[in-house]
Amino acid sequence: MSPRGDPEVPALEDLALLHGPLEHRVRLAICVLLSRHDAMSFSGLKRVLGETDGSLGAHLRKLEDCGYLLVDRTYRDRRPVSWYHLSREGRDRLRRHLGILTQLIDQTGL
Repeated sequence: MSPRGDPEVPALEDLALLHGPLEHRVRLAICVLLSRHDAMSFSGLKRVLGETDGSLGAHLRKLEDCGYLLVDRTYRDRRPVSWYHLSREGRDRLRRHLGILTQLIDQTGL
């Protein structure tokens, strides 16, 4: 108990350990999908996530800027295709993020 009689809530301190870029559901979903697949194209991610081009592009750019994603640009039938891969840092960050979320969930007692 705290000096005021409130219960201690150590789980809330763990919230500070969560990494900002993965707190958004779309960016977390992108990383989870890419952890299960070697690579996914922009159009494949768009189809699965149901995001608009602009929204998905902004989320992918943010993850790429953080070093979580690698992108390979190729051509298929003379059309550009962007293939996204989770980087080693992205895998490590995702693993840590999910570990913290798991701890928080376990501490709820539900």
